Amino acid sequence: MDAVLIIYTLAINHSLSFILLLITIVAASIAAKKLTAGGALTGAVIAILIFLGAGYTGVAMLFVFFSLGTAATIWKKKEKQMIKIQHDQSIRRDAGQVIANGAVAALMGALGYWVSGKAPLWNLMMATSLSSAMADTLSSELGMIYGKRFCNIISWKADAKGLDGVVSLEGTLIGVIGSAIIALIYALGFSWNVGFWIIILSGTIGNLFDSFLGALLERKHLLTNNGVNFLNTFIAAIVAGLIYLAC
Repeated sequence: MDAVLIIYTLAINHSLSFILLLITIVAASIAAKKLTAGGALTGAVIAILIFLGAGYTGVAMLFVFFSLGTAATIWKKKEKQMIKIQHDQSIRRDAGQVIANGAVAALMGALGYWVSGKAPLWNLMMATSLSSAMADTLSSELGMIYGKRFCNIISWKADAKGLDGVVSLEGTLIGVIGSAIIALIYALGFSWNVGFWIIILSGTIGNLFDSFLGALLERKHLLTNNGVNFLNTFIAAIVAGLIYLAC
């Protein structure tokens, strides 16, 4: 199914309002320079796939992730930019970063649409991937500001904030709150069940796995930041799926 047919399908399913909203958000994101044009258009494709699989609840999770992630990035931006530049980290968000954070959720949306019989599983894994991305973004962006003591997640020795694989208690707790926000939206849109706790637990595991990969591979330039971000969302979704199937 190509892009035109997908949009036509959305329209005949009384989702014209979603299409118009999506166009507005894409235009606003480009105009406000929060994303590159490629990043905004890539985000639109991801949003469409999520909507096809999980409806407005899925879109709400994506929108909240994008909104809070952007707000966290902007918060005390100059201070964080100095830290990031000092450690040679990119501060620009493009299509690659959008894919890294949203590809797993989009895949779950596609599976939910074309393999609808397993929709509860795909929706849970979608939510968990976004909860892990949210936890990673908030813990990284706000942990640099509010963290008190920073250590390497592998050696547990003191390390410089902003470096790959460096964590703080405050940043980790902020990440848990981020996962809980996505879990709450999931629960309100679908059901209050064990999935709420699975999302928080698995999202936190994904976030910690992100830091582990950062310290182990990204510092050695064996894996890019986009690769780390994709893997943390993928692992979180897999963990959630395994827990769900075991329950």
